[in-house]
Amino acid sequence: MIYRPVPARLPVPAGLGRLLVLITVFVCAACGLVYELELVALASYLIGDSVTQASVVLSVMVFAMGVGSLLAKRLRRRAALGFAAVEAVLALVGGMSAMALYACFAWYGRAWPALVGFSLVIGVLIGAEVPLLMTLIQRVRRQDAGGAVADLFAADYVGALVGGLAFPFLLLPMLGQLTGALVTGAINAVAGGALVLWVFRGDLSARARRAVTVANALVLALLALCSALTGPFERAARHAVYGGDVRVAVRTELQELVLAGGGSGGRPLTLFLNGRPRVTGEPSRYHEALVRPATAGPRRRVLVLGGGDGIALHEVLRRPGVAEVTVVEPDAAVVRLARTDPGLRRLNGDAYADPRVTVAHTDPFAWLRRTAAGEEPYDVEVCDLPGPDGPEGTKLYSQEFYGLAARRLAADGRLVVHAGRVSGNAHDFWTVDATLRSVGLATEAYRAGAAGEEWGFLLAARAREAVRARAEERAPGGAGPAEAPAEPPPAGLPEASRAGARPVARPQGADEAPSTLMRPRYGK
Repeated sequence: MIYRPVPARLPVPAGLGRLLVLITVFVCAACGLVYELELVALASYLIGDSVTQASVVLSVMVFAMGVGSLLAKRLRRRAALGFAAVEAVLALVGGMSAMALYACFAWYGRAWPALVGFSLVIGVLIGAEVPLLMTLIQRVRRQDAGGAVADLFAADYVGALVGGLAFPFLLLPMLGQLTGALVTGAINAVAGGALVLWVFRGDLSARARRAVTVANALVLALLALCSALTGPFERAARHAVYGGDVRVAVRTELQELVLAGGGSGGRPLTLFLNGRPRVTGEPSRYHEALVRPATAGPRRRVLVLGGGDGIALHEVLRRPGVAEVTVVEPDAAVVRLARTDPGLRRLNGDAYADPRVTVAHTDPFAWLRRTAAGEEPYDVEVCDLPGPDGPEGTKLYSQEFYGLAARRLAADGRLVVHAGRVSGNAHDFWTVDATLRSVGLATEAYRAGAAGEEWGFLLAARAREAVRARAEERAPGGAGPAEAPAEPPPAGLPEASRAGARPVARPQGADEAPSTLMRPRYGK
């Protein structure tokens, strides 16, 4: 049986009523995309591997939208009331999704089930919007189905564009993830409730109007209450994740910084970046093992990529003969914290006050790409980056990145990389090794630390063939090739003996493929 919408009794002219429906479509589409982006962003921060999280959220939502569209067919005869109910529930679920996801992570340690659940529910509700809005717009003024679909989807897609741009450029920087989601939910509730209670109020009985009004008022009150409590909620969630001695908590454009501990009689000072411990206690065996082998040879000019906490920089500056150090750290807030916090300044020896240090606040990949190959090369390059499984792992542990880094390395220079764990699933570690070797570098693997707190490193230098080719390129014309420099000196692992550094042999059959920007290999 074909359902034919009955013309609605409107309090406004049909043209205005149609415009109001399209405006509501625009607003609902913007809110729906914000919910999706909120889930993707928060899941990437809490769980990691942004590609996987985006794929899960979007695929589950698209599937659920199809389910919601089918379920909405049963509501078409009471489209106005059904749309009001869908928008009220969507505003409540979508608005509170970020807070609920964070709570699951903080207190239960598992955000994955909540991520899938919210993606499914929100997708079903978003999918139910379009059939109901199509019915409502046809009740305002009948037109051919093709024209109605074109108008509806035009408003929907433009709204999605505005929501997609508003999320990173307006909501996140001004309101943050939790308040941004709650405000979006409130806008969603107001748009849906206003359309039904004003334009289509003739479709509702007095009892239904009271129910819609009360439901929307309760949703708005609940969202407002949660918005007022975001401060205490975030503090309680941080304490659940990081402990009760959080000293500093800052959300920058790039990441969340949390500094905990360091008090008298408490745990050691710990710096967390996006929920992962970056600096823990003192002295730092990690930084000794990272820096000392690389600086066992020539070290007049040193490049530190990452390492905004300044502890690797401090280790570099302690080495005799260091004349110039360039630190490339994308997040200025990390460096600012390292300059001003007494605990971090004690750990990094106030390294940023040293006149030999120059700091560039930019992406390491972009910085290496901008620097000219003809500039004076670096004797040592220290990659103090989070690891290949981090949010920047695809780019900052890629063949392209190491190719740029090798271009800036002196003929007898060394490059050291924190490459993740060697024990357990070592796929990522040996993929970093293969990626370094793919750009003409010889590598030596080693590890430091103890069980439960172990780090894997790769020390790289130019292979003999690459060194000889570089020498031939620089030979004066007609004088024949210059004598090739000697093979880079041994790795100098004894220099890191205090950190317990020890060599790691490449396992039999380890033949990982290098990771590139187009073919990332990490996290498998």
